[in-house]
Amino acid sequence: MKVLILNVKADLLKNENEVFSKALKVSGIRKNTVKNMYVYKKSVDARKGDIKFIYSVCAELKGNYHIAENANVKILKEFEYDLSRKKVSENLRPVIIGAGPSGLFCAYLLVMAGLKPIVFERGGKIEDRIKDVNSFFEKRQLNPACNIQFGEGGAGTFSDGKLTTGINDFRCDYIIKTFAEFGAPKEILTDGKPHIGTDYLRKVIVNMRKKIEELGGEFHFYTKVDKLVFSENKVEKIILENGEGYSCEAVVLATGHSARDTYEMLYKNNVPMEKKPFSVGFRVEHLREDINKMRYHEFYNHEKLKAADYKLSYRNKERGCYSFCMCPGGLVVPSQSEENTVVVNGMSNFKRDEINSNSAIVASVFPSDTEGGVLGGMYFQRELEKKAFDKAGGDYSAPVQLLKDFLNGEKTTSLSKVMPSYCLGYNFADLNDVLPGFVTDIIREGFSDFDKKMKGFADSGAVITGVETRTSAPVRVLRNEAMVSQKASNLYPCGEGAGYAGGIMSAAADGLKVAEKILGI
Repeated sequence: MKVLILNVKADLLKNENEVFSKALKVSGIRKNTVKNMYVYKKSVDARKGDIKFIYSVCAELKGNYHIAENANVKILKEFEYDLSRKKVSENLRPVIIGAGPSGLFCAYLLVMAGLKPIVFERGGKIEDRIKDVNSFFEKRQLNPACNIQFGEGGAGTFSDGKLTTGINDFRCDYIIKTFAEFGAPKEILTDGKPHIGTDYLRKVIVNMRKKIEELGGEFHFYTKVDKLVFSENKVEKIILENGEGYSCEAVVLATGHSARDTYEMLYKNNVPMEKKPFSVGFRVEHLREDINKMRYHEFYNHEKLKAADYKLSYRNKERGCYSFCMCPGGLVVPSQSEENTVVVNGMSNFKRDEINSNSAIVASVFPSDTEGGVLGGMYFQRELEKKAFDKAGGDYSAPVQLLKDFLNGEKTTSLSKVMPSYCLGYNFADLNDVLPGFVTDIIREGFSDFDKKMKGFADSGAVITGVETRTSAPVRVLRNEAMVSQKASNLYPCGEGAGYAGGIMSAAADGLKVAEKILGI
């Protein structure tokens, strides 16, 4: 029997034995009933300047005892799939379009249940994808089919590998354990804000793919699904870009939020979709040491503390703005998937030891803010990306501005202590001329609020780089309770691209949900 003891607070100087003693004391569990104790989760509370570690401790008891559960004491119920309950034949070969987190975890659960899914991915496998990305970075030659957005692992592969999420889903522990099983650092099992880092994540994804292939699954890279052929409320077959067709009994649409041609194909086929909110803005960079000081104060260089993160938000009566995908000790990277555009994202390796820390600062865009029907948000994103490209010189350099100049509506002529990390170079441009007024207005208000919460956050040395537009999908591909489209009873819109997730964890969880529906478990 395992019991979780939650919210055990300890200062930086406490060791684990002291933490365990405190956990037993607050829980009322007797020491002689405990067979083993270990840290289940650990996070940092830096909100009030008095730095604390917050532990969840697991006590493994020698027998079964009556435990009075409360807010801080819970019986641990560990989740495992019972795949013997599946209600479909192993001859079923689901087709999965996209090898991002949702497609990958969907394929993994299906193959563990004995099925042999077929995965089609327009981009390359990790090894080839790295070459395509590096070629863009070195020669400014963008491969629209394989880049930071497209390819094995999806957009998250060239990000921070953050495994934090706002969803409360029992599948999350399963996902984290699976990542650890395939080579992610073991500390993700206990870290309250786990992240893998793009350097480790690439290896993990390759290992998952090889396991799926070993058990009979197939991957087809540089293979774009161009059309879906519908017949009698079903997808009869898929047509690849080379004209080849595949008959299919189940199709999982897990294409990611940047597959704009797929959205247009679905729209032409009258697949029900709707506009959804998303956000746009830019990346802000500070020195990593300065963010550490803002968060940890006099403990900013303490050996037990990692590079500091933050999460900020502000809202007025009309809309909100917030930090997104914060990358401590990371880089701002070119993330476009279309030629003659500029898109930025953040990336960190596992150590998070780059000189700068960065985060997106983005504002809400509502369906009513964009014109052009159900795909209006997508066209709105593209327009901003092209404008950023033009404003920065038309050579994939990024528009950069001192934060203070953005806030004051002034032109930047030189930088201060923070150097932009965007690897394709930059030119000074006023981001107020790139982003719409309803976005820049709320962001300016937000920075005033952020600087009160983190003194120095609006420091004159900080720089901003635009534009960040791919925060989430601008549309939702509608599905019912069975997780299938109204257009076709065997079409499963899935993950972030379909509008049902926002990050690695929620996308992977959605892929698992779809696999469960296909298996009937």
